[in-house]
Amino acid sequence: MLCVLTRTATRTGLVKPCRRLSPLPVVQISERPLVHQESLPKLPVPPLKQTCARYLASLEPLISEEEMTHTRELMDDFLRPGGVGERLQKSLERRARKTDNWLSDWWMQSAYLDSRMPVAMYTSPGVVLPKMHFQDRQGQIRFASKLIAGVLDFKSMIDSETLPVEYLGGKPLCMDQYYQVLTSCRIPGPKRDTVVNYAIGKTPPSHITVVHNFQFFVLDVYNSDGSPLTVDQIYVQLEKIWNSSLQTNKEPVGILTSNHRNTWGKAYNNLIKDKTNKESVRAIQKSIFTVCLDAPMPRVSDEMYHNKVAAQMLHGGGSRWNSGNRWFDKTLQFIVGEDGSCGLTYEHAPAEGPPIVFLVDHVVDYMKRSETVRTPMIPLPMPQKLRFNITPEIKKDIEKAKQNMNIMVHELDVRVLNFTNYGRKFPKSHKMSPDAFIQMALQLAYYRMYQTCCPTYESASLRMFRLGRTEAIRSTTTESLQFTKAMDDPSKHNSEKAALLEKAIKVHREHTHMAIHGQGIERHMLGLKMMAIEDLTSLPEIFMDTSFAVSTHFNLYTSQVGSKTDCVMCFGPMVPDGYGICYNPMDDHINFAVTAFNSCEETNATKLSQFLEDSLLDMKTLLEQVSKTQ
Repeated sequence: MLCVLTRTATRTGLVKPCRRLSPLPVVQISERPLVHQESLPKLPVPPLKQTCARYLASLEPLISEEEMTHTRELMDDFLRPGGVGERLQKSLERRARKTDNWLSDWWMQSAYLDSRMPVAMYTSPGVVLPKMHFQDRQGQIRFASKLIAGVLDFKSMIDSETLPVEYLGGKPLCMDQYYQVLTSCRIPGPKRDTVVNYAIGKTPPSHITVVHNFQFFVLDVYNSDGSPLTVDQIYVQLEKIWNSSLQTNKEPVGILTSNHRNTWGKAYNNLIKDKTNKESVRAIQKSIFTVCLDAPMPRVSDEMYHNKVAAQMLHGGGSRWNSGNRWFDKTLQFIVGEDGSCGLTYEHAPAEGPPIVFLVDHVVDYMKRSETVRTPMIPLPMPQKLRFNITPEIKKDIEKAKQNMNIMVHELDVRVLNFTNYGRKFPKSHKMSPDAFIQMALQLAYYRMYQTCCPTYESASLRMFRLGRTEAIRSTTTESLQFTKAMDDPSKHNSEKAALLEKAIKVHREHTHMAIHGQGIERHMLGLKMMAIEDLTSLPEIFMDTSFAVSTHFNLYTSQVGSKTDCVMCFGPMVPDGYGICYNPMDDHINFAVTAFNSCEETNATKLSQFLEDSLLDMKTLLEQVSKTQ
């Protein structure tokens, strides 16, 4: 699940939908981040009647009148005085008083750790960085060396607690996620996974793992005096790694981590029975992060390049290419290809997109700086190659994982749209929120393709609260549907269409405002449902209702992950017949990544991308024509 740091002003006092929200940037202020953690407010439990009324309103564009009547009856029963709704609300409020955050543990479990789907493609996002101008081993190693030094520079701020605190509209944001992304790893379990952060302890690890030609190495990145290795020192060490991993016939043990979680859980227990294997696995898990030195991918046209690299970041391209050159359970894996392609993939359980993107921006800035450090001529020890004893059973598990990964690779369609006609400055010039404007373009694109609307999920940050993760904005509203229907209706005047667009954007902004202030629908409904599972013998009928299933089947699963770097994040769809859409609005262009599953005949990422481009152009034309006549 991704998160957009929604750029809105915050209001003190009661949360009310407001007329117009002036967009404010997220700003960083240099002060000790953990000082603010304790003073951050707790995530509130929204009023029960408010959530239920908003839930019913969110169903209006999605279900028939007959279904709506039935759902209203169930809701009346749920809300009756002294009934099940009130009981669950009271239990949830009690939980909120007793815990730092009533939602975070439940969310971590239900969204990530309980999920048995593979992390590759299904939950782990990829980030594509701009193409680098190298085509050889030296360029690859030089770039990787600078990147490693940049991440270690970021880590020094984490270690010294000097990471600037982020503020939104004058309020500090929770910085906890920044402390979870390094030195952490997901561990498979038979029914539920866990995430372990190895930085917590007397002697935190001082090594990273580097993988090349499917072979893993431990690379110590600190000198004996505690100073980080310089770029030149890292370069020397990476060269040693490269030269001692030239064989391309090694078993890709890492591909096991791409499998269905139950399958990987069994294979994991089998793998670590052997002492050598267990030590090697522990070294990977405990490392600060992983760097994947990838083999070059087959050449493709410039037009297809970004699609190919986005897919490469998500899954590695299949067992013939780089899918075995990964440890998908590792929170952070930076990927540097010999052909100049680079980016990263991250395991989603510990953190959302913004901390990852902040780290990317920091590393990219660091790499632009000139190097002035003189490298001491101290001979460095040879990086340790991690050994694996491959039994016939492990070999069989690897073969199964290869087959499964190759099926997944063929299954995912990835399209990157670099929309260059305008960026976020255009909607701002019309006093419209860029995020809400893009969401309406997505609604219009989907409507034009299918002649109907669908449940839409947009991620919003809850970091205004202690240990806050995400809330969902339900972007499909009665107002968005009115706009999309009117847009291609020849009987409607442009002024009317523009007014409907403005109204839909206003409603989206109000929903965004409520979401980031802890007054959303999605997580409150999840909390009531989880409370029912814990407290009651059976689930209330409102959660068994067809309308509940329909409204949470998000065919459009979307997120804005804004970055200073001209990059794009990508992730797979949430449902088999849906799309995953991530976007990064820059001043004068917008980067989109659209994914869909090839096995679904109804979805087509290329086609939706085309409709999206046309919708963005038509909305611009509409506003310009209306401006001229005013």
